[in-house]
Amino acid sequence: MEYKAVISDLDGTLLNKEHKISDYTKETSRKIVEKGIKFFIATGRHHMDAGYIKKELALDTTLISANGSRVHEAEEEIFACDLKDEIVKEILMMDVGEGIYKNIYQGNKWFTEREMEWVKEFRNNSGFFYELVDFKGLKAYDAAKIFFICEEHEKLVMVKEKIEEKFKGELNIAFSLPQCLEIMAKGVSKGDALKKVLKEYHIHLEEVVAFGDGLNDLEMLTVAGKGLVMGNAHGKLKEALPDHEIINTNDEDGVAKYLEKIFL
Repeated sequence: MEYKAVISDLDGTLLNKEHKISDYTKETSRKIVEKGIKFFIATGRHHMDAGYIKKELALDTTLISANGSRVHEAEEEIFACDLKDEIVKEILMMDVGEGIYKNIYQGNKWFTEREMEWVKEFRNNSGFFYELVDFKGLKAYDAAKIFFICEEHEKLVMVKEKIEEKFKGELNIAFSLPQCLEIMAKGVSKGDALKKVLKEYHIHLEEVVAFGDGLNDLEMLTVAGKGLVMGNAHGKLKEALPDHEIINTNDEDGVAKYLEKIFL
């Protein structure tokens, strides 16, 4: 198969454990693009945050962000799908227990109620970071996604089960990391957004190589012609995709090494 495009997740995939891009990965991606291969990013991050990484990689292609809730071409938003306002409000008002932090992406903002020590390691040069708000006092409840952060994975599993029971079939809920549970509108995923983007470039799904490490990458890895699972991937993702090839970890430049092997 002659592949025409690459799509990669960021954290845990293209970025190392320090949430940075290695020089080797930058150089490899540059060579790939110079050969005429399209290189897309699909991330759970906000587009203002991911856009900085896209510039670091010198990519001029479409950006999929907020787990497929947003698609941007340069600075222009070409696709958006928000959660229903009433669902956002109801979830934000839920009692989810101690040690769990509620967050939303609303417009160009990231809102949360309390300071999060764990998430501070995700700071990067984009400067995009959360703002503290009182969710009960929001003027509007539109949101690209809701996400819960907690260092205890099992607590988030219980939150997931609670929300799934209450909103049966109305949402797409997935773990991007064991510590991060993400909620999007029904039908929203990286895989669904990828289908929309490829139509614009006249590229077929089977002509795409995809890389991911989290359960929020499941649809993307499934629909792509070749879906590669990172060596450091969530165990449940590996279980869900038993026939997919597992490559080196993100700290071993797994994506760059694989791309070098098939394209250079």
